Amino acid sequence: MKQKDEIILININGIDRPGVTAALTEILAKKNAVILDIGQADIHNHLSLGIMFQSTEGNSGDILKELLFKSYELDVNIRFNPISEKEYNEWVGMQGKNRYIITILGRKLTAKQIAGVSGIVAEQGMNIDDIKRLTGRIPLDESERTPKASVEFSVRGTPKNKEQMQADFMRLSSEQEMDISFQEESMFRRARRLICFDMDSTLIKTEVIDELAMRNGVGEEVKAITEAAMRGEIDFSESFRKRCALLKGLDESVLQEVAENLPITEGVDRLMKVLKKVGFKIAILSGGFTYFGHFLKQKYNIDYVYANELEIVDGKLTGNYVGDIVDGKRKAELLRLIAQVENVDIRQTIAVGDGANDLPMISIAGLGIAFHAKPKVKENAKQSISTIGLDGILYFLGYKDSFLEKEFNI
Repeated sequence: MKQKDEIILININGIDRPGVTAALTEILAKKNAVILDIGQADIHNHLSLGIMFQSTEGNSGDILKELLFKSYELDVNIRFNPISEKEYNEWVGMQGKNRYIITILGRKLTAKQIAGVSGIVAEQGMNIDDIKRLTGRIPLDESERTPKASVEFSVRGTPKNKEQMQADFMRLSSEQEMDISFQEESMFRRARRLICFDMDSTLIKTEVIDELAMRNGVGEEVKAITEAAMRGEIDFSESFRKRCALLKGLDESVLQEVAENLPITEGVDRLMKVLKKVGFKIAILSGGFTYFGHFLKQKYNIDYVYANELEIVDGKLTGNYVGDIVDGKRKAELLRLIAQVENVDIRQTIAVGDGANDLPMISIAGLGIAFHAKPKVKENAKQSISTIGLDGILYFLGYKDSFLEKEFNI
């Protein structure tokens, strides 16, 4: 390589202060150097800056001398590393490699958890390009700590065995009490536009049909059927018909009482506020009942509600329902339909649920999330959240707490 084409990588470390980057890049600008790559991080007011530049006038020696003097003046450490043409071309060639985003969530994150994720990435022959914290800074006082923590890894390369990598992440998340999302980086990940939620045990912390059953004196019987259906042990439609029949005779006024006291899942208020602000279309696709879905629609300005309609005659539930049952297959159909109506690519959609009847929509969505889900659902979903509230979805989308606080004051 000719001297004028010499490529140098410089690494600067030290206490961060205003003007460090400006002063060093000003030297490169004065010497007509071309910056080929640059990256900077600030951890606890400590700067780590990397710049790869190419000298164009055979003056790399002068550049390095000035950088060395300036770094001494700024009281930062600087290290120089010449890069060969072969090394540079190999680096350029890696830019076409697949990129993935790995997001980890938990009530708190430990070195053991970070090491576990990093180890799996290394075993698959992939390289970590960037790591950033999405949640706010953590105070030392345990009582003042944020109840959640999230870190995002940007990873480059092609996994040796993607299915094994996913399985290893699932095992690690179970062992270390954290959640791990593994997504391919793409324009679709950055442009999600439609999110579809299950309602019972997802947006709310209960199964409404169980609440109604308790008030009709058949709580234990209905609860047993519900749990079997959510585990996928019996057909959802069959279980729905059986449970509806057991509600016969319940007074209509009970529906309003239950609706007004629905236990909202942790993080829903925060999540809904952000989703509406950034332009998401939001749908409830539920095997529950429209009465309660419409209550949530009004509360959170939700765009679509599809659920089951209870038959009511003379102010009493008849034990029957009106129309088709919204089962797993129907949820997937509705997700596709709403996406078409809203002119949204299926890869821009998100589906969130906890039960076996949510798997069809979770499997076809661009981002399918099992939320505090039954084992069968978690095993078959690519992403899951089990350690924190529903607003954990925001971290899977790449939002930082600092951004949310600035833009939405939350």
